[in-house]
Amino acid sequence: MTEAFDGRAFARTLTQEPGIYRMLGPDDAALYVGKARNLSKRVESYFSNRPQDARITSMVMQIVRIEVIVTRTEAEALLLESQLIKALKPRYNIDLRDDKSYPWIRLTADAYPRVAFHRGARSAPDRYFGPFPSAWAVRETLDLVHKTFQIRSCEDSVFKHRSRPCLQHQIKRCSAPCVGLIDPHDYAASVRHAALVLEGKSPILIEELCAEMDQAAAELDFERAAKLRDQVSALRRVLASQFVQGERGDLDVVACVARRGKACVEVLFFRGGMSLGNRSFFPRFLGEAPEAEVLRAFVLQHYSGQNLPNELLISHEIEDQDLVEEVLTQAAGRRVKLIANPRGDRAKWLEMAQRTAEAALATELAANATVRAQWEDITQLLTLDEPPKRIECFDISHTQGEGTVASCVVFDANGPLKTDYRRFNIDGIEPGDDYAAMRQALQRRFARLVKGEGVAPDVLLIDGGQGQLGVAHEVLDELGVSGFAVVGVAKGPERRAGFETLLLDRGQRELAPGPASPGLHLIQKVRDEAHRFAITGHRARRAKARQRSTLDDVPGIGAVRRRALLKAFGGLRGIERAGVEELTTVAGIDRALAQRIYDMLHA
Repeated sequence: MTEAFDGRAFARTLTQEPGIYRMLGPDDAALYVGKARNLSKRVESYFSNRPQDARITSMVMQIVRIEVIVTRTEAEALLLESQLIKALKPRYNIDLRDDKSYPWIRLTADAYPRVAFHRGARSAPDRYFGPFPSAWAVRETLDLVHKTFQIRSCEDSVFKHRSRPCLQHQIKRCSAPCVGLIDPHDYAASVRHAALVLEGKSPILIEELCAEMDQAAAELDFERAAKLRDQVSALRRVLASQFVQGERGDLDVVACVARRGKACVEVLFFRGGMSLGNRSFFPRFLGEAPEAEVLRAFVLQHYSGQNLPNELLISHEIEDQDLVEEVLTQAAGRRVKLIANPRGDRAKWLEMAQRTAEAALATELAANATVRAQWEDITQLLTLDEPPKRIECFDISHTQGEGTVASCVVFDANGPLKTDYRRFNIDGIEPGDDYAAMRQALQRRFARLVKGEGVAPDVLLIDGGQGQLGVAHEVLDELGVSGFAVVGVAKGPERRAGFETLLLDRGQRELAPGPASPGLHLIQKVRDEAHRFAITGHRARRAKARQRSTLDDVPGIGAVRRRALLKAFGGLRGIERAGVEELTTVAGIDRALAQRIYDMLHA
C-alpha cells in the first residue's frame, strides 16, 4: 500500500450494500475488479494485517485510488464484475482471452433452405445449431447432413442463377432444388429431418424413417425404401460413435487444472445427448491462483455471452455457486444448474476432462519453457539489457512491382499480437523499388509514434540486407526516433532457413547464430509471419485491381449504372461495340455520359 492511499480510512466511508470495486494504480491503470456483498467490509479486508498471498500483496502496494459502484443486488454486482473484467482487462484479475467466436451451423429460412457453416452474429428468422467447439466439429456434422439429406450448401447468388445441376448434385450431396430436380414438399421433408439431427433428436428421426421405409416396401416402392434404409444406416453409424448413453439434454463438462502459474480449463460439449468434442482454454493471471477461483472466473466470463446448456458439470465447488447459478439462469432465461459432485457416468466424464486438462497444461508449460528460452537467448544475441517486451518486423511483397504491400507484425512474450498488425498499400514509387517501399512504410509507422500515437518496439526487425537496414536507419534518423534495437535479417550465404545473418549496429556487426539458436528460431517465426501477412495483403490487392472494370474510371458511373449497362449489353465486350445512341437507351445514361463512356472505351 502506498503512503498516499489510506485503504482502511477509505473503506470506513463506504456503504455496506452490495456492489463492485475497481482498484486503480498509477495513470489510472485498472489493477483489479471485484464483487462484494458488503462493500465496506470487503474493501477493508485488503488492508487488514492478515497474511495475503503474493499476488494480492503486490496489487495492494500499487493502489492509488479505489472506485465503487453500488448495485441493488449481489447478483447484479456479479454480472457487472464479469462485464468490467472483460472490458477493462485488469492486470490482477483472471482473464479469459478467447477472441475466437464459436462456430455454428446455420439453416436459412428460404423457400429452399441452405445449411452452412456460420461464425458471428446470429439473426432471425434463420435457425442456428450449436455452438460447436471447433470448425472441424461443424464440418463433420455438415458432411453428415449433406451426404444423408442432400441439403444445398451454395450461396443464394449461385442458387438463383443455375441452369443445370452442379458437381455437388453429381456426387450425391445435393438434390439440386435450383433446377427443380426435387419436389418442394420432399425437400422440405429433408430439411425437417436434417433439423431433427442437428437438434440431437436422431433416435426420433430413425423411428420415423423406419416407419416410412416399411410403408414404402409395402407399396413396392423399393427404390424409396432403399434410400430410407441408407439414411437410417448412416444415422445409426453416427449415433454409435457420438451418442452418449443415458443423456438426452445439453451439457458441458468443465474441469480446471492449475500449476506453476498457469491454468487449463477443459470443456467437453454435449448437445442433445451427442458428444461434439472438446476445447482447451488457458486463462491468464499473475502469480498463483487456486483452481476454484480460476474456474469461477472462467464460468462467469465464458458463459455470459454464450448459448448456455442446461447443466454445467464443474470440477470444483466455487465461491458463491448458488449466486453464479442464479446469474446464469437469468442470462439464459431458463434454469441452469451447476453440479460440482456428479455421480456415475457423469463422474467419469469429469475425470476424463480433468485428465485432458492435465495433458493440455503439461504441453502448454513445455511450450512456454521453449518460448522463455527463445526470449532469453534473443536478449543475449542482441546484447539487450533486459528481455524485449515488443518485437516488430517489416516486410515487402509484390509481383514484378504490381500491388506492392508492406506488412508490420508484432510479437510479445505471449506470441503474435494480431490487433497491432498493420498493412501499408504502397503507392507513388517506381514498381519493384523495395527500398522506396520500405521507406514509405517505416515513415508512415513511425510518424505516428512521433505524434504520440502507438507504442515503440523494443526490437525492430527488417527483412532484408544492408540496403533495407540502411533505409530503416535513415528514416528513424530523419524522424528523430531511437531507443530500440534495429536488426536486419538477411539470408545467409547458403540462403537456407536457420543460416540467416543478423545485421546489428547499423550493419557494422554481423551474427550467424546457426540453426541451433533458440533466439534465431524466434526471429525466424516473426519474420515468416511478416512474410505471410504481406503476401496475403498483396494477393488481395492484386485480385481487387484485376477485378476492377474499365467502367469504374468513367465519371458518373456508379454501381447501379454499371450493372444496368452490363445487363443491357451482356458484358463489357457488348458495351465496347455499342455506339453513343445505343448507350443512351439504358436508363440513367444521357448523351453526355454516353459520350464519356464511348470515349473511355475507345481511347
